[in-house]
Amino acid sequence: MQLRYDPALLARFLVVLDLGGTFVFALSGAVAGITHRLDLFGVLVLSFAAGNAGGLTRDLLLGFTPPPGIRDWRYIVVSFAAGLLTFFCTPVIRRLRGSVLVLDAAGLALFAVSGALKALAAGLNPVAAMLLGVLTGVGGGMLRDVLVSEVPTVLRGDVYASAALAGTAVVVVGSRLRLPTSTVALAGGLLCFVLRYLAIRRGWRLPVAEGQARQAADHNASH
Repeated sequence: MQLRYDPALLARFLVVLDLGGTFVFALSGAVAGITHRLDLFGVLVLSFAAGNAGGLTRDLLLGFTPPPGIRDWRYIVVSFAAGLLTFFCTPVIRRLRGSVLVLDAAGLALFAVSGALKALAAGLNPVAAMLLGVLTGVGGGMLRDVLVSEVPTVLRGDVYASAALAGTAVVVVGSRLRLPTSTVALAGGLLCFVLRYLAIRRGWRLPVAEGQARQAADHNASH
């Protein structure tokens, strides 16, 4: 399925989405580095990893080599700028912790939408486009959590990947209905953002196997 779009306009639109998502996820990576008392180099590594892992994976799977996250200096500058801002303005960032969570939700929405749109523009089928959009959205957060030895948020029952999946579904359906690209991007991104934001504010979580989790914890404790 191909989108009907102006290639130059869509390319600029996707870059804006990507850079916006890169910055806010790089902030979340830098905050994780500060929380785990990493040095400046460690904070910058986490900011780059969180800001670019999802987009790099998406672009490599689509065959864009070298991927823009490495080839385009803007992605590197944006990532490191977020890391330096967080490192040298830690008190301010901590006071704005709630805002950072909102930005994290916004970054998820931006990346999920840009990933799905880029996949559709490359000619992928709707299911593949949705999956690639989700991967773009959650990839950076997963690598961030792994680097600080935490179970990734997406695997802990949070409404995270499911919010991205809902947003990419709107993008795919809207594209099949031949709605304007900006409209489907706005609708999909808004749905993803609202679901993630409400999950953060109201503590929504996906069901987990409580019985098995308790048994495993008791087994580990006894050994």
